[in-house]
Amino acid sequence: MRWIVRIAGALVLLAVVAVLVGFALPGTYRVERSIVVAAPPGRLYPLVASPRRWKDWSMWNRRDPGMAITWSGPESGAGAGWSWNSRSEGQGRMTFTAADPATGVRYTLYFPAWDMSSTGELRLIPLADGNTRVSWTNVGDLGGNPLRHYLAAAMDHMVGPDFEAGLANLKAIAEHR
Repeated sequence: MRWIVRIAGALVLLAVVAVLVGFALPGTYRVERSIVVAAPPGRLYPLVASPRRWKDWSMWNRRDPGMAITWSGPESGAGAGWSWNSRSEGQGRMTFTAADPATGVRYTLYFPAWDMSSTGELRLIPLADGNTRVSWTNVGDLGGNPLRHYLAAAMDHMVGPDFEAGLANLKAIAEHR
């Protein structure tokens, strides 16, 4: 009986420590990746400004080509958006909030299962040699829940590789044209 009390006490202590550490972790995150593409911004913009074109290069669409997608707003640019429902990629909604052929797009992202929102952008930065640096950023705040702070701390590790693969796919498409 004594060992049960010790195990229960250890588990309670472990839970308290996990919560306290969670409070010490930041509740915000920033994921950013970039790549240089041998193409001008004008060739990249149609690929990033149209939600329908994201399925050509985004890892999320490639992992589940059968995801249910609903398009909203204009075909591309500010106001264009899409929502999806996928067994592997979850449920979410993305809407472009700003779009400029010279600089790229900004968006909001929402995951209803987590009641989690974030903002992001795909910036097109022309380089002197005629290439374009594409920088993909996503920023979010997961609030005050200390357990969600662990998610914020892991976000770069979880999402960063998808950004890298998506940018590599985008580069391949833009340079192939």
